[in-house]
Amino acid sequence: MKNRYAVILAAGQGSRMKSSLYKVLHPVAGKAMVEHVVGQVEKLNVAEIVTIVGFGAEMVKEQLGDRSHYALQTEQLGTGHAVLAASEQLAGKEGTTLVICGDTPLLQADTLEELFAHHEKMNAKATILSAIAKDPTGYGRVIRNTEGHVEKIVEHKDANEQELAVTEFNTGTYCFDNKSLFEALNQVGNENAQGEYYLPDVIGILKAQGETVSAYIMDSEDDSMGVNDRVALAKANQLMFERINLNHMREGVSFVSPATTYIEADVTIGRDTTIEAGVQLKGQTVIGENCFLGANSEIIDSQIGNDVEVKSSTIESSVIKDFVDVGPYAHIRPNTTIENHAHIGNFVETKNTIVGEGTKVGHLTYVGDGILGKHINIGAGTIFANYDGKNKFKTTIGDYAFIGSNTTLIAPVTLGERSAIAAGSTINQDVPDYDLGIARGRQSNLKEYSKKMPYNQ
Repeated sequence: MKNRYAVILAAGQGSRMKSSLYKVLHPVAGKAMVEHVVGQVEKLNVAEIVTIVGFGAEMVKEQLGDRSHYALQTEQLGTGHAVLAASEQLAGKEGTTLVICGDTPLLQADTLEELFAHHEKMNAKATILSAIAKDPTGYGRVIRNTEGHVEKIVEHKDANEQELAVTEFNTGTYCFDNKSLFEALNQVGNENAQGEYYLPDVIGILKAQGETVSAYIMDSEDDSMGVNDRVALAKANQLMFERINLNHMREGVSFVSPATTYIEADVTIGRDTTIEAGVQLKGQTVIGENCFLGANSEIIDSQIGNDVEVKSSTIESSVIKDFVDVGPYAHIRPNTTIENHAHIGNFVETKNTIVGEGTKVGHLTYVGDGILGKHINIGAGTIFANYDGKNKFKTTIGDYAFIGSNTTLIAPVTLGERSAIAAGSTINQDVPDYDLGIARGRQSNLKEYSKKMPYNQ
């Protein structure tokens, strides 16, 4: 197999996005468009990836890191001019070069592999990735002769009536013989209304030299879509979410309402998990097997074990282990670890906390900066007072402790194993093992006082 290279075009500003964010960094299913493209290209066994950057160059480099080499297009003078910026890295090398736009996040490695294979089979100097459009308005048409060979690409505005009837269009993705590509680019002129150097002009140059130019028709028009504005961005997100959900369903995940479930590209889900409507799974989230994710739950950058139930709750950057149930309406904030068989009830918030095996935090409770042992019972309305306005402090609770309802624990404080706290207490001193901590005013009953109250008059 010949050496393979890839040039990713990512230098345009994307003015139609009307955004301060550089176009190719707009996310599709939680990942920048250009990162989707690089991820698929990486599957093709290419020897070198060169990303052409211009506007927002440093942000693109920061996003992709060392996954790519970079070439700077100092002026945006067209797609041909952009590819020519990679001359220093690629010109003169033997092999095949893929040219792909950084705003085509739906293109898949399988399609690109088929494009390479077709290019090599046809022994072509250039191969266009094309598709059949339901409505080709605005697209450059791929014009073939009576034998089916590619003659030229005609832009919509330049096409005659017969050419406008053609539904095969140029997707803007190509394979080229690398040496021929850069030799032809040096012959491309800018005698056009925009004064730019267009990559499709290479096709005409190679044809004029008698070289073979081919086109490979991809299966899905939708996958070829370039994202140039917010309308296309919304469509790309919709299509990507549909694709992701279908893949999970084929791997044994059940969806109650796939159309309203949003799972980002890097999420992993185990089989026999059921996902209800409105669930959002984001970032590097991993969901285990046989889980239940209730309606409108949001899980971000978290690891969820097996046999976990999450009901209408939010989980961020945390670890939930096996046989845990969370919610409804719980908020698991970053750096929380919940051990096996623990219970986090309704309207509970945790942050920077370890909740031990079998521990129950039932409802209406805030647990911040806590280390909770095994099989503890936390009563309703318990507050971990962990912040003095400047610093955060730890609360540590030993195994099998019992915390009564409406308790305030003022950190730093340690409660021993099998200790107990009386309901309604405010605790600011350590409680040793097996001791009962109680800190509240003694009750007094004033005889028949309520008769004086206005509501009894």
